[in-house]
Amino acid sequence: MNRTAEQPPPMDAYNRLELPTIGSVRGLERMSEKRTDPGWIAARMADETTRFLLLIDLQLSIISSEDRTETAIRWYSAAGLKKMRLDPVDAIFLGVDESGRCYFAADFWQAKTQSLDEDLERFKPLVDLSSLALQGALSPQDLAIVGEARALAAWHQVHRCCGRCGARTRRRDGGWKRRCWACRQSYFPRSDPAVIMLISDGERCILGRHSRFRPNFYSVLAGFVEPGEDIEDAVRRETFEEAGVEVGRVDYVGSQPWPFPHSLMIGCRGEALSTKLTPDETELDDVRWVGREDVKRMLAKEHPEGFEVPARLSIAHFLIWQFAEG
Repeated sequence: MNRTAEQPPPMDAYNRLELPTIGSVRGLERMSEKRTDPGWIAARMADETTRFLLLIDLQLSIISSEDRTETAIRWYSAAGLKKMRLDPVDAIFLGVDESGRCYFAADFWQAKTQSLDEDLERFKPLVDLSSLALQGALSPQDLAIVGEARALAAWHQVHRCCGRCGARTRRRDGGWKRRCWACRQSYFPRSDPAVIMLISDGERCILGRHSRFRPNFYSVLAGFVEPGEDIEDAVRRETFEEAGVEVGRVDYVGSQPWPFPHSLMIGCRGEALSTKLTPDETELDDVRWVGREDVKRMLAKEHPEGFEVPARLSIAHFLIWQFAEG
């Protein structure tokens, strides 16, 4: 029987290494051993074959057809950027592809582009990465590259000053380090660990709706790992805080980089020890137990009340799909 677009693909298609991710390094070798060589970085930036993607206020400059059916990263050369009076001197080194071509990300504030002779219109369309990801507009490989770029650009935006002495920090190592010019303190990009968990009592799972979600959109519970806490305890604490349910056994499933701004989603399954729901109304608009058949309808977008779950690209979808398949 032919599988329709709404039906989940076979289980082997969800092998963790094949799960579509945002921010992974697939397709690019990061060449971390070369980042500390300023001469090598400068030479790669000057190479005419090197390509730069452009981020303005963390939004990506893309090429798109009029009907938005075809979308691609808009790649620039160093000469092309300088011609538009955008100097990529502080561009972020992303990596090298199989042919040896280097890729960088040039990130600017919108105020910088508005000061040019040409206004912001020439760089449009500018699109947020989350929109591109949810629409499936870019390939997983391109999403990985843009995710890496966005996460690093967001980190640079909030580390412009030294947390020790307050002086300005400067980019180093191809954008993979910042260093204070005054006290010499060094800072490195980080990922914030967050747990995302499918909690089940065997035949039902807990799904919640955050106030920021669109109507009828439900997902699994999630939260950040606190200092001094392991993954299992974070799952138990967050579930109790958000739903009032006690959790026993916790199993690790997989992980997914999530550059909004720079998180690492750690996917888990948890066994519910209690069933009474006491939702945290400051966190969730609604939380409920959902049976396996209803979950299948939500995945197929055939639920009678119009309930939906996250798109396939997310680890949340993967956890929900696993539960639906038993």
